[in-house]
Amino acid sequence: MAAHLPAALPGLLRYAATITDNSDTAEDLVSETLVKALERCGSFRGDSGLSTWLHRILHNLAVDHFRRASREVPADDIASQVEAKWREDDYTVDAAAVVGRAETKEELLDALVHLPLKYRTAVVLHDVEGYTARDSAEIQDISVPAAKQRLRRGRMMLVSQLAAGHERRQQLKGVPLRCWDARSRVSSYLDRELDQAEAARLEKHLAGCPTCPPLYASLVGSVEALNGLGERDPDEVIPAEVADRLKAAIDGAQATRG
Repeated sequence: MAAHLPAALPGLLRYAATITDNSDTAEDLVSETLVKALERCGSFRGDSGLSTWLHRILHNLAVDHFRRASREVPADDIASQVEAKWREDDYTVDAAAVVGRAETKEELLDALVHLPLKYRTAVVLHDVEGYTARDSAEIQDISVPAAKQRLRRGRMMLVSQLAAGHERRQQLKGVPLRCWDARSRVSSYLDRELDQAEAARLEKHLAGCPTCPPLYASLVGSVEALNGLGERDPDEVIPAEVADRLKAAIDGAQATRG
């Protein structure tokens, strides 16, 4: 088996990178997949292709990773909301905008990564990696009808996400930085660690974005409140009896040293 693993690497890395949107995490998951595959090589009976078997191991590791990171949201709730929209006769999107965004790799990946994991993987396995519904179902350890339902819902969610992304871009037209790029810089901005040019770009984003300023104001307020904790009299924070014990311990230590 080991001799066949290098040929599977490109597909595994592409799948992991697409569903995680993080190259470091993708490499870690693929490395762990290869280790587990070698440990379990005796369990591979050849009922499915080697690539399908490896993707199933990788899929399970990815699910565990996102569960530990607590990054998953109630997937079925989101899917039901999107499907409810699609059931409305008057629901539609700007097709030119959606297709245009889908044809831009960065925009497409950004929309994909906003899908709940189980729908994201269904779309990536079928439409990116080219797996059949049967193989996709085996990788996800679900029935074929369930795999088809996830694919259908995932595609609808992707279109809605691409449409929402277009509307969002229209709101942010002329505003520098994507929201996450801006938000990830706020802490450095508060600590005056950004250079003048970066600080100016962040300030321009905050001036034009409808959603980031409240987050920024909340961060500023929280930091100021935390700073205020350090300015209080210790007796206001530490119970008096605890403060007395600490002072006694200090006095005892000083007496011993004296």
